[in-house]
Amino acid sequence: MKTSYCPYRVCPLGAHVDHQLGLVTGFAIDHGVKLEYEITLDGSVEIISKNFDGICKFNVNDLPHRVYDWSDYVVGAVWALNHRKTNENNFATSDIHYGIKGVVEGTLPVGGLSSSAAVIITYLNAFCDANDIQLTESELIKLAIYEERSFIGLNVGKLDQSCEVYCRKDRLLFLDTQDDSYELIEPGKGMADFDIAIIFTGKSRKLVSSAYNSRVDECKASAYALKAYAEMEYGKMQDSYLREIPESIYLSHKDKLPINWQKRVEHFYSENKRVRAGVEAWRRGELSMFGGLMKESGYSSIYSYETGSDELKTMYDIICRAPGVYGGRFSGAGFNGSSIALIAPEAREDFARFMRDEYLAVYPQLKDVFEICFCKSADGVAAARRL
Repeated sequence: MKTSYCPYRVCPLGAHVDHQLGLVTGFAIDHGVKLEYEITLDGSVEIISKNFDGICKFNVNDLPHRVYDWSDYVVGAVWALNHRKTNENNFATSDIHYGIKGVVEGTLPVGGLSSSAAVIITYLNAFCDANDIQLTESELIKLAIYEERSFIGLNVGKLDQSCEVYCRKDRLLFLDTQDDSYELIEPGKGMADFDIAIIFTGKSRKLVSSAYNSRVDECKASAYALKAYAEMEYGKMQDSYLREIPESIYLSHKDKLPINWQKRVEHFYSENKRVRAGVEAWRRGELSMFGGLMKESGYSSIYSYETGSDELKTMYDIICRAPGVYGGRFSGAGFNGSSIALIAPEAREDFARFMRDEYLAVYPQLKDVFEICFCKSADGVAAARRL
């Protein structure tokens, strides 16, 4: 029996900017998606999930259409590998002939931890192993993004996949999604220890059916319009990104944009500044300052980027008042799911008690599905490949 594994990730700073080629930070955590499998020589695929009902069964030589459930991610991995294009993604085209049979399990509830990216990478690595395909770390990231955008239908950025591949334990990933350059930064001298708390609202979300793609469209439309107002060269709107627009141009033409678009753009510029400030605070070992910037990021995500369910907004307010917290915000796209906090390890019990009491006082109906998990940072799949 073989194993393919990919960790989940959290993003302390850099929310909602990777699809606009912004600056992001992240940790891989010590929970993720594990697939135990055997290779099938006849091309058959049979996957059982411990988290979702049903069985995914098909043959790699006869791919089924999307059915809009968890099995799409299995089919999509084969589809992506079969549709690699050298002119778009720098992949060498190859076909998949061998399948896999196995059991997949995610070790935390779905929501805000990039579970979709993690499961895609898990399946891609398994099918590559079965078919003797070698991908570089960069190719794996690009192919995972290709599947999620072109097969699943979600206009994701590069944050999730990059964290899950590049991250190293106890180091902060600082990634520039414009040129894919990255740095793995050790904590500054004397930095306090911390736990990563994952707090689940008890309500799951589906990004494809959420407002996620609408927010991406608003950002791209803003970039496209600002280029036109500033008489910059522009082509297709889909190829326009806010990172290409100097903030001075935005300030000169902001009043021409709809108010909601202004809010999205202001979040983008302010979040990039928070990332730069957070990275420097991390280098200096100033965890409290880093955490304060996380709280500012959460506030901007709610009021400028305008994401966050009622449950997540309530949870954000409680996190900001909870004992032992350095910083926190909701995780992922912000349409239900989970929140994250960096907390002092010795405050675990007090933090958990406070969060549960305060949150369930507002949402008592969620007491059976509300959950808190404490994690540490972990290596991404690239580190495991080097072992």
